[in-house]
Amino acid sequence: MDTDELLTVFQSLKIPKTHATVGLSNLIASNKSYRSLFVNRRLPDVGLSDVQIQSFIFLIATLDTNNKGDDGQRWCGVGEREGRVYSSLVANRHFGLSHGMGRSGDITEPQPKAVGSSVMVKLTLVMAMDVIRRGAGLDSKGAAAYGILVPMCTGMSMSLVLSSIREPGKDVVLWSRIDQKSCFKAVLTAGLQCVVVPTKLEGLEVVTDMEAMEAKVQEYQGRVLAVITTSSCFAPRVPDKVDQVAKLCAKENIAHIINNAYGLQCEKTSKLINRACVVGRVDAIVCSTDKNFLVPVGGAVVISPNETIIQTVGKVYAGRASSSPIVDLFITLLSMGLNGYRKLLSDRKELLDHFTTRFSEVAKKYNESILICPNNTISYGISLDHLARSKREDEDEKEYLDAVNKDISYFGAMLFNRCVSGTRIVPRGQLKVINGQDFDGFGSSHHNYPCAYMTAACAIGVTRSEVDEFFTRLDKTMKEFKKKSRKKSS
Repeated sequence: MDTDELLTVFQSLKIPKTHATVGLSNLIASNKSYRSLFVNRRLPDVGLSDVQIQSFIFLIATLDTNNKGDDGQRWCGVGEREGRVYSSLVANRHFGLSHGMGRSGDITEPQPKAVGSSVMVKLTLVMAMDVIRRGAGLDSKGAAAYGILVPMCTGMSMSLVLSSIREPGKDVVLWSRIDQKSCFKAVLTAGLQCVVVPTKLEGLEVVTDMEAMEAKVQEYQGRVLAVITTSSCFAPRVPDKVDQVAKLCAKENIAHIINNAYGLQCEKTSKLINRACVVGRVDAIVCSTDKNFLVPVGGAVVISPNETIIQTVGKVYAGRASSSPIVDLFITLLSMGLNGYRKLLSDRKELLDHFTTRFSEVAKKYNESILICPNNTISYGISLDHLARSKREDEDEKEYLDAVNKDISYFGAMLFNRCVSGTRIVPRGQLKVINGQDFDGFGSSHHNYPCAYMTAACAIGVTRSEVDEFFTRLDKTMKEFKKKSRKKSS
């Protein structure tokens, strides 16, 4: 029914015309917002209300055949997958969108029985690409020219991308070392050999070792399928020199995949990726939805300057996929709007000086120092070497490190017991073996980082009150740890 018909119906129910006009103005405004999504194919500047979003989702859901209506008499489903859901709680949780996304041959392909679900996936991709371009600042003609939504975590999405670019005889992936297990496992899950390229120290920053990277390219000449770099990481690791790696990959005709898990929130990182796409080769950039857009874990956006790469990724995914992460992203993007997302970015940026100042003050109070890593503007760290006891004369270096590392790890447990989450405590000289690969100095992404340390992130969504409370608890915990250490030594 159009608005004129509704107005007539309302008047027949003895609703005054002036009252009905006010109510219908809200409906007209909502319908304009919905229409704008289809016409302009971009994220609204101002977010929609929860009522508007729910109304739109239920409207879309009526297009799916499992939401039959007419007492269930219109559609008669006799296939093995008809979107049947036993629990009404589950059905409500998914807004009736139970067909998922894609078809067995392509995760991006519309489903005949699920027009509503297909529309939602397409609209969510449109909005996600828009916010990546106009919000995060990635180039619409370069890094963010094409994209695909994947209902999997960052690591599994990396594995999917690797599977999509396979070439006969090329079984090696060079990975600039970062001590985070998911990416390493992603390579192995794709059935490829992961060759870890060591990093190097520049001051206190752990950076890409381009000489080591070039040496590995030559060592595995003809077998290298891809190079994986990282543009968002824990301090003291800083984003890889993705522009220099892109030049090398272009020269050697090697694929280049960037793990940009939570880098969309950082303007500096986006500029670096844009530059890499201009000066060299970048095949795909993988971004997490939960870390960048504040939704539950389970989704990723894969973007690329190359449309063929994106199309191939969609075709490699086996079977249909859950649309739950996509629905979460759809709701969240509509709720925040472009202005809301930009405000989150600006709020984080405004907190940076306060965050680093407070971190430095607490460190200095206990004779520690902040790790100077200017190329990482998300994660920050302070040394922990003076937190532990001094070396005794009768101890050798290994005995001392083992004892001190236990103490430093205990400090991390103390923080967690005081309801502080998200920090990383990294003792010196840890050895970690993952699938037969040794990682000396695990946690620091370097075999011989000069100090033990802890990190904390000034990430999107964090508030000033959370930051202040964290540093208050950190101060108290360090004080208590020092007190316990003195008692233990006496």
